Amino acid sequence: MTMREYMLGNVAIARGLLEGGVQVIAGYPGTPSSEIIDTLACREDRDYHIEWSVNEKVAMEVAVGAAWAGVRSVVTMKHVGLNVAADPFMTLAYAGTKGGLIAIVADDPSCHSSQNEQDTRRYAQFALVPCFDPSTPQEAKDMLPYAFEFSEKFEVPVIFRPTTRISHGKSDIELGEISAEKALPHFEKLLDRWVMLPKNARPRHTHLLSIQQPIEDALAESPWNSLELKSEAKLGVISTGIAAMYAKEALVELRIEASFLKIGAYPIPRRLILELLKTVDAVLVFEELEPVVEEQVRMIAQEAGIEVSVLGKANGFVPREGELDVGAFLEALKKTFDLETELEPSGTAIELAPRPPALCAGCSHRATFYSMRKVFGKDAIYPSDIGCYTLGIQSGTVDTTLCMGSSISIASGLYHAGEKRLICCSIGDSTFFHTGMNSLLNAIVNKANITVTILDNRITAMTGHQPNPGVGFTVTGEPTVQVSLAELCKAMGAGFVSVVDPYKLEETQEALKAAKEFEGTAVVIARQPCVISGKRAGIRRVPYIVDPEKCEGCKQCVKFGCPAIEFDEENKYAVITALCSGCGVCAQICKFEAIQEMMK
Repeated sequence: MTMREYMLGNVAIARGLLEGGVQVIAGYPGTPSSEIIDTLACREDRDYHIEWSVNEKVAMEVAVGAAWAGVRSVVTMKHVGLNVAADPFMTLAYAGTKGGLIAIVADDPSCHSSQNEQDTRRYAQFALVPCFDPSTPQEAKDMLPYAFEFSEKFEVPVIFRPTTRISHGKSDIELGEISAEKALPHFEKLLDRWVMLPKNARPRHTHLLSIQQPIEDALAESPWNSLELKSEAKLGVISTGIAAMYAKEALVELRIEASFLKIGAYPIPRRLILELLKTVDAVLVFEELEPVVEEQVRMIAQEAGIEVSVLGKANGFVPREGELDVGAFLEALKKTFDLETELEPSGTAIELAPRPPALCAGCSHRATFYSMRKVFGKDAIYPSDIGCYTLGIQSGTVDTTLCMGSSISIASGLYHAGEKRLICCSIGDSTFFHTGMNSLLNAIVNKANITVTILDNRITAMTGHQPNPGVGFTVTGEPTVQVSLAELCKAMGAGFVSVVDPYKLEETQEALKAAKEFEGTAVVIARQPCVISGKRAGIRRVPYIVDPEKCEGCKQCVKFGCPAIEFDEENKYAVITALCSGCGVCAQICKFEAIQEMMK
């Protein structure tokens, strides 16, 4: 009997890894990929190693070690994480693997939770490795066992590229059997492959190039690339990933006859593309983000001497940025056929109320930023980093955000450039462990006169509350060493290190004043558990209320920016709502003692 289950895309991907017999899983949390490891870590019948690594490079290298020992491994991350892991990954393409190795790299078109929209297919081209691009959660699950086998057949790592709508969409999934087969680990000393000296790297590059055509031929025959030729059709459509589903839906809805090539695996199937080009007058290439396929189609047509119009991103038929949808394909068709009428997809458009992102009520980061601004002033420079605390931009304490771990390095660069204004940067605890440690060491050694504020909320909050080296437990909940941020900073040579509770404004501001006066790199660690994980751990605080008789309507508490504080314009006094988490910071801000704990 066929088993089916309604699943989140990332849960389906986790299931596919189990069906493929994965034995080692490593990664770093990053939306939209995080739930894959979270799902696998929760299983009680685990017969595999699983970990959140300190960053993507380390996670990649853990997976490489497992694959070189002959077992199936996977590394998970989001698209910008591959930038961090690119150093080992590019050379791994030369060295190759023994056990299957899948790098799951989740792309985020439209930057739902990312700082850019980079297209991971470019990395696959760059590294000369296969890439799998699922169009549905079901296909994502089914691809993974195949991807393991493909990796082992050609002894190369492969990229698996879900996008946000695949990872976070839900679907009814037909399940397969969870593999009971496990390889026995055995590391074979192949010095000409595992030791990338120049004399070994050069022939391995030649080998990698030599298997490109066999890889392309094998993928052309795979179920992930499929061509539907319509004998009378003069229009061809080439589409990839989830965009292929949007394109098919639109063609069916408008009853347009078009030959259709769906590409779900790279290198692209040149033979199938040539078959299509020979039968149509125009081909519309519909793919998210970069014109990876479109560029190849243009070259193939030119090399083959086929006169065919290639419509896509280069000539404005398809947008180059953002997510695609059925509407985007309808617009492309409208341009293709030079239609004057509006093409509308069926269904009802629902206009959602705007919900700008904001720090949670009672978030300790808001209190830290408040104290930073009080001590350093509005003219100071505030480099910041990647995390939920990036929303400190609303507090006027986020002037830069580039990439993980960059805030301290940028602060150092500003100082060494001769900037005379005060510099106070911020970085989260998980981000500090990720790549901030190197930046701090660099700042200390090179005598940057800056203040570094580590926002230690005891968890990796933005991506779903995953553990990090500072919390004392692993992804599976097992106790482990708890790394002390303070001792780590001291060991690096920081001459000023202070740990404060950001809910205590006076204490925090005194520490920041001392850091400001310190000559050199000063570190202030603002430690307070995330309000969400704190509540889950049983932390309960008494909420606060406003005494309307004492409130003078100055709005200082409202300007603090906590979502739990509103202002009654009719009665001219502040109101604290049920969102209050009881942090008590607003009571310390109020000069009129109008805010007090609610009586039990």
